[in-house]
Amino acid sequence: MSAPELIRIVSRDSPMALAQVERVQAELAAHSPSIVTEVVPVRTTGDKWMGDLSKVEGKGAFTKEVDAALLAGEADLAVHCVKDIPADRPLPAGTTFAAFLERDDIRDALVHPDGLTLDQLPDGARVGTSSVRRSAQLAASYPHLTCVPFRGNANRRLAKLAAGEADALVLAAAGLHRIGRPDVISEILAPDTMCPPIGAGVLALQCREDDTATIDAVSPLSHPGTYRETTAERMFLHVLQGHCNSPIAGYATAHRNGDLSLRACVFTPDGKTILNAHEWAGPLDPATLGTSVAVALLRQGARELIDSIAH
Repeated sequence: MSAPELIRIVSRDSPMALAQVERVQAELAAHSPSIVTEVVPVRTTGDKWMGDLSKVEGKGAFTKEVDAALLAGEADLAVHCVKDIPADRPLPAGTTFAAFLERDDIRDALVHPDGLTLDQLPDGARVGTSSVRRSAQLAASYPHLTCVPFRGNANRRLAKLAAGEADALVLAAAGLHRIGRPDVISEILAPDTMCPPIGAGVLALQCREDDTATIDAVSPLSHPGTYRETTAERMFLHVLQGHCNSPIAGYATAHRNGDLSLRACVFTPDGKTILNAHEWAGPLDPATLGTSVAVALLRQGARELIDSIAH
């Protein structure tokens, strides 16, 4: 089938999301220079709502309007951060993942106006984050710090920090690079310090299942290692059936020798209980590894822990 002349790309309208679209456009132009792209920005419920995400469909609040534009034929390709795509339910009927771009940095970063590190923050320092995953881990390892709720895109959170609404922020390192603000990073947090969210640093390209021309055009952009890692991580989260208030973290690593590993954690919101699992697999089905790690945590009591958290 011949390549499409035009691909309309739908995305959230935040500066970071549009920067992510620019990456997709650049990679597509390098692979298929004859294809013209057009951006279809939409404002999602998650971008408009500054309260608790569980009140507005959880993480699906960041994808619902994007999915609707794709299904309505208003766009041909959707660009999502994988960490924002719910894994406790299937993709919208009629859509499919066509590619996972090569993964960016999975780590979180601390932003402090004076360049302090987490270990240097004084008692009572206010750390801005609305992530239950981050809050639980900070409570576990840095109980002398206070987490204050911070919603909004990265630029808005940085503005709130500058206005004195918190003393420091924790944000995704990849996101700060995408918006051109790596200069504000005072410390990169190792995964052992702050285990990342499922799908961290991965951009997914989603198409309608029957749009084979677009699928064929963008599928060469998929990165094999990232595909395996993301498949394992999303199957892990699917089996756990975590919700947006579940402090769940984890990341897979595709190694050069073909092995795949997955480390994952489930926390109580106060960080006092931490369940850990870390397994390795050879060049087997990544979904099998994700399932195995989820089962290991379920055997430790993850189901009861997740179900005990209001959502």
